[in-house]
Amino acid sequence: MSKSVAHSEDKSVENSQSMPNDVNAQLLQQQLIQQQLLMQNTQNQDDEIDLAELWRAIWAGKFTIIIISMIFAVASVFFALSKPDIYKASAILAPASDEAGGSMASQLGGLASMAGISLGGGGGVDKTALALEIIKSRSFIENFINKHDLLVPLMASTKWDKATDTLILNEEAYDSVNNKWLRVANAQTKAEPSSWESYKSFSSLFIIAQDPTTSMINISLEFYSPSIAKQWLTWLVQDINEYMRGQDQIEAQASIDYLSSQLSEIKVVTMETVFYQLIEEQTKNMMLTMVKKEYIVKTIDPAQVPDTKQKPKRAIIVILGTLLGGLLSVLLVLIRYFAKRK
Repeated sequence: MSKSVAHSEDKSVENSQSMPNDVNAQLLQQQLIQQQLLMQNTQNQDDEIDLAELWRAIWAGKFTIIIISMIFAVASVFFALSKPDIYKASAILAPASDEAGGSMASQLGGLASMAGISLGGGGGVDKTALALEIIKSRSFIENFINKHDLLVPLMASTKWDKATDTLILNEEAYDSVNNKWLRVANAQTKAEPSSWESYKSFSSLFIIAQDPTTSMINISLEFYSPSIAKQWLTWLVQDINEYMRGQDQIEAQASIDYLSSQLSEIKVVTMETVFYQLIEEQTKNMMLTMVKKEYIVKTIDPAQVPDTKQKPKRAIIVILGTLLGGLLSVLLVLIRYFAKRK
């Protein structure tokens, strides 16, 4: 009896001890929740204070922002006005009809290949695509610059005088009176620009694009002078036609000479007939190279002297310069404000 009473007393004691523990746990949990809510409210208030403080900082430094933005705007205006006008001349070309590769060429193509010659009209390399690659090659451009004496206007000009229609040369780079280059020579460059420099400079002036659907070719050239841009582009089209014409003439004449030399050694009459047909075909190719003025590419829309400049876009330069000044000035004001606050 006494044991049961003692056991019940122990249970009551344990229950009385566990109840305060549960109450304490609940109170602690409530305090944690309140602290979290308080921290969230404080963080939200800090965010609101930060935004308001940022605005106050910007407003306090408004004169600094305006002055710096105006400085950048004026500087961008001077920079835009210092850039010379660039004019772009364009022309639209089309592949010339391949009249050299007629039915006879297709019939005799196999025999011609066995004989070690090309009839020029078979299914080999696309001559138009080949011409477009040649016109961008270093050797062609270097020969083009030397042929038309373009080194001085290409490498020494700085801008174009519209009133007199003349190029203005850099007097520190070239002496036009004595026809002498004045550049300071060093280990990498000489006084006179190298062929590699002229090639890189001229290559940056023109762009060639061919439409894969219509095969039409758009070629454009940019330069200070609109008349020079048009003239150089016209020369480019003429020279690539002449270059391809000369190459085909050399190949056709070499084929004719080879076939003619082999005729004396042929004993079979049928093969002799084939060789005469091959000579006839190469003679036709030679004739076409002489009579076709636009041999490889035909001009659809010739280059014209452009009336308006292509670049620079001075209004865009001024707008971007002003915006850059505004952003930098705002950043400067905020950095200075928070540095003083700390």
